[in-house]
Amino acid sequence: MTSVETRPPRFNHVAMSVPADLLDEQGRADLVAFYSEVFGFQELPTMTEDRRRLVFGCYTIEQFVFLIAGDDPPMTCPRLDHYGFSVGTEEELDEILARARAFQERDPRVDIIDKHTDDHGPLAITAIYVGYLLPMMVEIQWWDFKQTAQ
Repeated sequence: MTSVETRPPRFNHVAMSVPADLLDEQGRADLVAFYSEVFGFQELPTMTEDRRRLVFGCYTIEQFVFLIAGDDPPMTCPRLDHYGFSVGTEEELDEILARARAFQERDPRVDIIDKHTDDHGPLAITAIYVGYLLPMMVEIQWWDFKQTAQ
């Protein structure tokens, strides 16, 4: 009898359908430049198919963004539809925001919703939203668990 280590399910990917033209050579180059420079995502080149598929690895082997062409019409959604990541410090959030702003100076297609904080008493959540060419934005959150006086 073998022992199998179990764990709770965890989030591992987002999939979006996009126009085939977005996954041509120039479209992929634009996407890879932005998502790697701003968020640190990495193209998984063995998964790339011209005008058909692009997959970004996001921080671990089990986290990825899967872009696929072929659905007609491709995915569309309201501006604030998004998927999110959290960071460990406000400085990390600020660094991502700075990279997004720098990219936006070169490419006005970058959409940024600036840093804001929702204060819930013992927890304050600071967030930004960044979009570029894809139907969904990326939200980056920093959770500030405030210390309470004893």
